[in-house]
Amino acid sequence: MADRVCVGAIAGAFGVKGEVRLKSFCAIPEDIASYGELFTEDGARAFTVEISRPVKNGLAVRLNGIATKEQADALKGVRLMADRHRMPELPEDEFYHADLIGLEVRDTGGNLLGTVRAVQEFGAGDMLEIHGPGLKTTVLLPFTREAVPTVDIASGRIVADPPEGLFE
Repeated sequence: MADRVCVGAIAGAFGVKGEVRLKSFCAIPEDIASYGELFTEDGARAFTVEISRPVKNGLAVRLNGIATKEQADALKGVRLMADRHRMPELPEDEFYHADLIGLEVRDTGGNLLGTVRAVQEFGAGDMLEIHGPGLKTTVLLPFTREAVPTVDIASGRIVADPPEGLFE
């Protein structure tokens, strides 16, 4: 799946004529329609996206092959993936969430803290969900320059300077 990036999720049917409510994960929500075909996570289905209009909590869109409310309802919760080569290049200090998941996390002394399991967005900034040896539960590390001074995608690691007591 490294060659695809999650760009949105279907929240369910919108109306009775096959439109779906789509939650876009793009910085500019409408950009989701510019990445060509979007694929389900398993790659079994592909859709072209035609935006009808913005709606509360997303976009009303038409997906090719979806013509009824029942077909649209059946897609609720499906995450849509775009081919990575269609995605724009990011500035040096920005990252796609998919690139962070699975990276090893070490503290500034080189001690292994764990690996990134997910990136959570709670509105006040991204949080890295870290799971690792000796942790009873996952730890949420703020994804800020202070807490995460180094992200090295090429070497598969993050250097973290977590707030005191976070990993105890």
